[in-house]
Amino acid sequence: MTEPAIRARALSRHFGEVIAVDGVDLDVPSGEIYGFLGPNGSGKTTIIRMLCGLLTPTAGEVSVLKLNIPAEAEALRRKIGYMTQKFSLYDELTVAENMMFMARVHGLSRGAARTRIKQLLDRYGLTAMRDRFAGAMSGGQRQRLALAVATLHSPTVLFLDEPTSAVDPENRRDFWEKLFDLSDAGTTILVSTHYMDEAERCHQLAILETGHLRKHGTPRTLMAELDGRVIEISGPNLRQVKEQAMQLPEVQSAAQQGLQLRILLRAAARDPIAGLRAQLGDGALRYAVTKPSLEDVFVASTHGGDGG
Repeated sequence: MTEPAIRARALSRHFGEVIAVDGVDLDVPSGEIYGFLGPNGSGKTTIIRMLCGLLTPTAGEVSVLKLNIPAEAEALRRKIGYMTQKFSLYDELTVAENMMFMARVHGLSRGAARTRIKQLLDRYGLTAMRDRFAGAMSGGQRQRLALAVATLHSPTVLFLDEPTSAVDPENRRDFWEKLFDLSDAGTTILVSTHYMDEAERCHQLAILETGHLRKHGTPRTLMAELDGRVIEISGPNLRQVKEQAMQLPEVQSAAQQGLQLRILLRAAARDPIAGLRAQLGDGALRYAVTKPSLEDVFVASTHGGDGG
């Protein structure tokens, strides 16, 4: 079995009385895109900062690229890229100036930096904007610049903390295509997100809540575990039907999506439709077992669905 690029055991971080991360175990395979899915306050950023060596764990062990963190954090920084949630480059410098400055920080010679910058300007569609001030760029353009800078020194592992939080859907899709290009070339990527569609793109996924790792695996496997537990109801008076459904002990959550009411059951039943029909009524309602989504997985795994 290949040594994981990132390994953590019983990783914890306390801020005074607040437990931000509580006993998290991680194994991130080399060359894969591994996602953290969770709301604000779930511990995503804190874990990433500990894995990068920017924050000392209260307890636990961390190994990244076989380096013990935080003891060997300085050696690790030459091998990783880190793109923060907030744009952290210089608004008063141009695209090319930002890239040259960061290339020199990473130790590239001027000649090597010029070659690498030209390559990345072309790759990320920034050539025509090389002389534009970073402060005058759109959200999607700034995002591409931040990714280009994070990969200037060809890192082996790339950490991305909610990199698309202020970007439109088209730019988000293009950004993820760039991540798959990097992954295909052998870069290990750990990315945090609160978008379900992005989480579903990851090779593997960890669902986080209040500092705990609630569930992990491939998105397909996680969704398959809920087979038979998701029912769609269509028909009249869905708001009232929802109120009735939430009173049933076997119903974990109910949420309307368009013209359907989506019911998540606490456990698979032999004939879930018959059970719901007997309690909610037949009348004009139509019932169907449907394919689980990643949102269903999230609700089933967290207190958003009252446990599970």
